[in-house]
Amino acid sequence: MTFEEIMTRWAWKPIRHCPGRWILSMAEFCGEPANVAGPGAGSVVFEMETAADPVVVVRLDEGGLISYKKEDGRYLHTLNSAAGFERKLSQLGIADLGAG
Repeated sequence: MTFEEIMTRWAWKPIRHCPGRWILSMAEFCGEPANVAGPGAGSVVFEMETAADPVVVVRLDEGGLISYKKEDGRYLHTLNSAAGFERKLSQLGIADLGAG
């Protein structure tokens, strides 16, 4: 799926003070990132000190999906524009996912 398809398929709310980043309410959907990004979406899982939960990253045509796996197995999903995606990856210390 493309960034625009994901943006229009789900009800995203802007993340306050984070331009280019949106959050999907856990009440709306908290399943696997592949169910948000679509079948065949390549994901990479990171476990790091800069995040309390494992981070699942999916690069999209114009940005990406960053999902956090909670202890109870649910996911918190964030959709990110190209600038928001790169900024958040940098904050997390994720250096390179390859070109999108």
